[in-house]
Amino acid sequence: MPQDIATLIDRSLQGIFGEADDIRRRAVAAEIYADDILFVEPHGSYRGRDEVVRVAGAIRDRHPSFLYQVIGPVEAMPGETPDAEIARARWTSGAPGEPPAYAGTDIVLSKNGRITAIYMFFDGLPDPTH
Repeated sequence: MPQDIATLIDRSLQGIFGEADDIRRRAVAAEIYADDILFVEPHGSYRGRDEVVRVAGAIRDRHPSFLYQVIGPVEAMPGETPDAEIARARWTSGAPGEPPAYAGTDIVLSKNGRITAIYMFFDGLPDPTH
């Protein structure tokens, strides 16, 4: 059963980028990522499920306690075909019980219930007083 794009984004953040275990990370990736997924971030561009999982593991290794949290609603709209969606999700990441260390926005494309591309931007941290 295809998953909506908001669920796919949450599973990507938690089960790929937030997952410490490589075997579990790969299992989730097999369920939610297209084989030729594209991940673009300010420091590089990566193609293919194995490469994105490898990069996510390297990021996780640098910040082993960090958790990701989507902030605000995921904004989604139809993609170029009836089986495609595009969405924007804002998120923060940091150690539990501490203020977020960084924040970002992901632009995510999906087709047939699988993520085909993630374009990640770093953002300024949200103002906790607003």
